[in-house]
Amino acid sequence: MSSITGQREADQVEMRKVYAGMIRREIEAGQPIIALEADLMSSMAMDSVQKAYPEHVINCGIMEANVMGVAAGLSLTGRIPFVHTFTAFASRRCFDQLFMALDYQRNNVKVIASDAGVTACHNGGTHMSFEDMGIVRGLAHAVVLEVTDATMFAAILQQLLTREGFYWVRTIRKQATRIYPEGYRFTIGKGNVLRDGDDITLIANGIMVAEALTAAEELAARGVSAAVIDMFTLKPIDQALIARYAAKTGRIVTCENHSIHNGLGSAVAEVLVEHCPVPMRRVGVSGRYGQVGTQAFLQQEYGLTANHIVAAAEQLLEARVSG
Repeated sequence: MSSITGQREADQVEMRKVYAGMIRREIEAGQPIIALEADLMSSMAMDSVQKAYPEHVINCGIMEANVMGVAAGLSLTGRIPFVHTFTAFASRRCFDQLFMALDYQRNNVKVIASDAGVTACHNGGTHMSFEDMGIVRGLAHAVVLEVTDATMFAAILQQLLTREGFYWVRTIRKQATRIYPEGYRFTIGKGNVLRDGDDITLIANGIMVAEALTAAEELAARGVSAAVIDMFTLKPIDQALIARYAAKTGRIVTCENHSIHNGLGSAVAEVLVEHCPVPMRRVGVSGRYGQVGTQAFLQQEYGLTANHIVAAAEQLLEARVSG
């Protein structure tokens, strides 16, 4: 078990450069990778990779549904397609293609969905999806992930090269807060306990992991021992870990940069109701669409900060005392 504490700062490496760097290295290593973009070449730092290896990088234009079909076809020729577009377009715009061409056919395609939730910032409500992971986790065979920082993203991308099937990976494009040291080992389908605790468990993913760790530190200053779990695999979710910490602490708060409906909060609640029913609260977006703003403004506006997590935790703690 790891204990992640101390000052957290933005990583110097942008997530998009982690992705572009992996694509370039693996092409040079002889991997049969084909990277597909939907008119977001510069947005994902792929221009120079396409210039160097034009036969390995295809810009399909603003036609995301078609991109998924192209990727499915390429996978049948032995290539390993990596498709990138924004979360909104990698989910709701092309859902039928995700179902028919990728998941139903069990094709080997990796979808990288960027600008997760409020990190879409100035692209505004049309590009700011809070429902995307909920859409994709309904597919029978899809593996749905949300990476936390550059260390995790690099490690997960490397694992995807040797894993067959349809994987859907949610990420931000620019700098993430560094959570993990270099060399940390990640297991898809298993949550990471970043901080142990006895009174309450905070289960988070994506940008909310850093907020949960900050919240745990604030709770500790108030005499509350909070565990923090990074549940970076939404599907299949780590049921055993959720049940174990529900039994241990008796209270759960989920924290997500996503709608609380059919996202992490819903997935955790499904586990609790079947295996270990305990009181819980869900910190996330509810009943709203996105808007234009800075990430800091949007996190405050939608209740996605450490202070909001602390408030939810205290509600649970007070309810147990009064009950």
